[in-house]
Amino acid sequence: MARDSGGRGHGSRRDWLKEIGGWSAVVAGAPLMARAASHGSAPKAADAPLGLFSQEDEGLLHELEKANFRYFWEQTNPQTGLVRDRARVRGAEDRVVASIAATGFGLTALAIGAQRGFLSEPDAYARVLATLRFLWRRLPNHRGFFFHFANVNTGERLWDSEVSSVDTAILICGVLTCCQAFYRPDIRDLAYEIVNRVNWTWLSEDTPLLPHGWAPEGGFLPYRWDGYSELMMMYLLGLGSTTHPLPVEAWHAWKRTTFEYDGYRYIGSFAPLFIHQYSQAWFDFRGKRDQYADYFQNSIAATDVHRRFCLELSPRFRDYSDDLWGITASDSEKGYVVWGGPPATGPIDGTVVPSAAAGSLPFLPQAVMRVLRTVRNRYGEHAWSRYGFVNAFNPLTRWYDADAVGIDTGITMLMAENARTGLVWSTFMKNPEAVRGMERAGFKPYNPLERPPSTP
Repeated sequence: MARDSGGRGHGSRRDWLKEIGGWSAVVAGAPLMARAASHGSAPKAADAPLGLFSQEDEGLLHELEKANFRYFWEQTNPQTGLVRDRARVRGAEDRVVASIAATGFGLTALAIGAQRGFLSEPDAYARVLATLRFLWRRLPNHRGFFFHFANVNTGERLWDSEVSSVDTAILICGVLTCCQAFYRPDIRDLAYEIVNRVNWTWLSEDTPLLPHGWAPEGGFLPYRWDGYSELMMMYLLGLGSTTHPLPVEAWHAWKRTTFEYDGYRYIGSFAPLFIHQYSQAWFDFRGKRDQYADYFQNSIAATDVHRRFCLELSPRFRDYSDDLWGITASDSEKGYVVWGGPPATGPIDGTVVPSAAAGSLPFLPQAVMRVLRTVRNRYGEHAWSRYGFVNAFNPLTRWYDADAVGIDTGITMLMAENARTGLVWSTFMKNPEAVRGMERAGFKPYNPLERPPSTP
């Protein structure tokens, strides 16, 4: 997963990849999330219908999305379409590191921006066309998969980075979103060329568990996507591929581990909160389930568990409250940290990461809005910038990040739009690849308010 390119945390990310390679040791076959009867009913999406925000909240979300969009417009090279992995929120930016995941978010941001009137439709179309042309004709790839980090101006591979399976998946989600949002022959043809070139069968030649990536110097990385995480988008894209489809067995190969906290039971991993968000930025899991779970309701439970976890930390970090919570992999005063919980992961020090809450807007709209209002109104002098919220800040030490990070800015923008209108979901799910992937994985519609027979 693309997390940091600032030179401070690149090693930390590599270490984390090794850690999550050990997820296979946990138990498989977790059921739907459930909550103990003594604690009352688990929160449902129906408790706060999507799109029903107050006028004040709509104004804040509109301001936030417009600022997020500015990141993707200004921090993209218009000739290559590549998006910087991170950028300074104040002052000029001279770093040249782009990430393909940020570029996937950036393509989706263009679709939102055109719909919202943040830019003209011709300008959006021109930027999308330039990006897809560069991706198809010039950006180095291996069997359709792209290198994790590239020079924003040339596309040259940076840092000996790997050909990344999940980051390519995020990029493909952006390509497919634009395929439907800008439904013109040249956009459509380029999008299908890029998508159909991705050779998922090569990635799964000797195992149904997809590797994290491949490097020219050493072949496949030893780590596998074998436990619940942001991997769902990758497996579903592979299942939906027209040219190089994954076998159905791949969907059933990864483990779904049950966690319990404060009466909640849900599928999770020893990982930050973003794993419950990224796949659901594009794939619409609402009112659907496979044989294992309703993953949308699962993310509702996981988000509320994380909120409760932060509240229980308030004796140590007095600023954590029902109005201010949220930790996910981010910058910190001491560098890049992969943190979250429960269980507690990383050296938690009171830092708040706005995208942790914002990325869960569709899951707990009202609880998240309390956080966003607090950050904007109480800490906005330093925590707000031309690109929206800074990546992270610590109210206790009065440290405020100097950067915005592309993927965190992206998940904030996409989930804000999904919570307001469902635009990204409705656009992306027009793609037959998305529909076919979910069908092959066994997803079927059902009523989330009714207890399915297979739920314990």
